[in-house]
Amino acid sequence: MKHDINLTVNGELYNLTVESHHTLLTILREQLVLTSVKNGCSEGECGACTVLFDGKPVNSCLVLGAEADGHEIVTAEGLTINGQLAPIQQTMIDLGGTQCGYCTPGIVMASFALLERNPNPTEQEIREGLVGNLCRCTGYTRIVDAVREAARLQRTDMTL
Repeated sequence: MKHDINLTVNGELYNLTVESHHTLLTILREQLVLTSVKNGCSEGECGACTVLFDGKPVNSCLVLGAEADGHEIVTAEGLTINGQLAPIQQTMIDLGGTQCGYCTPGIVMASFALLERNPNPTEQEIREGLVGNLCRCTGYTRIVDAVREAARLQRTDMTL
């Protein structure tokens, strides 16, 4: 069965026809060609497919596409404005928070949501905020450092 849905992705309104069994992950990757959203496990365990759904991080592999009707979705591509990376994207690059990069977009999205909720997280709060995101390459230390630095940069920008 097919469903007509309207959703906003990265600030742009889309009117799509989706299959009942297609997940938001499938729609984002295959219909909208937003390849930052990765299919790591299809079971909601790894976090590689994390996107913001009405501002909250979700595993897009667990959301049926029809459930996104009327909602706002943001992917890692949507954090870049006028070619300028979001602080968390830039600090992940600058501080080596990536290795193979497969998990990076999901970690960026979870980190972005964390910093929206808590602009000055402790190391423990950062680690808790990333619990649903698995990385097999980095050991997390540089990821935590990147989130901490992004928080500092964002706080500095707010005081200017």
